[in-house]
Amino acid sequence: MNSDQYQSDATVTDLMDYGPVIERLSNIGTLRLLHAAMGMWTETGEFMDMLKKHILYGKTIDQVNLKEELGDLEWYVALAIDELKTTFGYVFETNIAKLRARYPNKFTEKDALTRNLENERRILEGGHNQTTGD
Repeated sequence: MNSDQYQSDATVTDLMDYGPVIERLSNIGTLRLLHAAMGMWTETGEFMDMLKKHILYGKTIDQVNLKEELGDLEWYVALAIDELKTTFGYVFETNIAKLRARYPNKFTEKDALTRNLENERRILEGGHNQTTGD
């Protein structure tokens, strides 16, 4: 298969009706979540790049910059939390409750592979009061 044939075959699955996509993108909430997601991805990439340069190239880890990247990441997390009408406290508490259900004593590979997804979903859907613990 040559590159022209590959491109022809690959684009068979190309989305051709962009009307519904444009409609979904016109929602300000969707755009705020997209902004948050792009920012989180960018800041995570910057954090990872510094670790890559340390591990592979021997560059010194700049802890001040890593902390700054974490702060930037949290800004984008706060944007998503605001758009989802929740709080940091709720997100943290719910995540801990989910992890306690998944790993009752401590992390084990067995528990990681035999998760009770229905129970975890129940916890995530309402195991805690939405307004607790900022």
